[in-house]
Amino acid sequence: MKFNKLGYFILFFSLVVGLKSAYAQQTTYVIVHGAWGGAWQFKKTANELEKKGHKVYRPTLTGLGERYHLADTSIRLQTHINDVINTILFEDLRDIVLVGHSYGGMVITGVADSLPDRIKKLVYLDAILPEDQESVLTLMGKADGNNGLLKYGKEGFIIPFWVKDDTKFPRDVPHPLKTMSDGINLNNPEREKIPATYILTYEGDQPMEKDDFFQFYAKAKKKHFKTIELIGDHNPQIKKLKELVDLLLQER
Repeated sequence: MKFNKLGYFILFFSLVVGLKSAYAQQTTYVIVHGAWGGAWQFKKTANELEKKGHKVYRPTLTGLGERYHLADTSIRLQTHINDVINTILFEDLRDIVLVGHSYGGMVITGVADSLPDRIKKLVYLDAILPEDQESVLTLMGKADGNNGLLKYGKEGFIIPFWVKDDTKFPRDVPHPLKTMSDGINLNNPEREKIPATYILTYEGDQPMEKDDFFQFYAKAKKKHFKTIELIGDHNPQIKKLKELVDLLLQER
């Protein structure tokens, strides 16, 4: 097939327009994992989103995942918030969809308070939704040594009791206690202007009102977030991957 100069120009112009259109439709996701976990938990989620032409960043919080060699009792909630803030700043990310899973809801709330102008949308994935000065321990149960998360505390960490083989990789690892006892500092009203979605996952064999995270789903409704219900366990990125990816694609 032969092209004259006009034909080559039209072909080149079409390719440029196509590339610009694809880039314009690309969404940048920043996904923040939950307690005890790591970015590895959302590797398949990222792969599926990237197959659709999107960009995904998965920062691992200090002392967790592949950074568990940095685990230290001095790590605080603000440390984890700064992990994500600095990912956004050093990668110069803008118009992002910021996703927080479980404990990651604490982190993305703090990030939104600091960088509201960089965030297009917040997505709370079965996540904690805090108010100013609230902590994981005050929100998720009794804060004494015989109840709630502190029952699994040991030497400044909350131990993942479900992990039986501590030689296996990847795996959940001990989580720094201070990140859960620290109250979050929120003082920027611009955070409240960011569009937000709450995805509640709950087991289908019981009413969703029985779910540990229903309180945050209910709070999200009162705040006029978009709310979504997904039948499944607390880790849809593992057992409900397709459904989760489809939902995240809708939140662009």
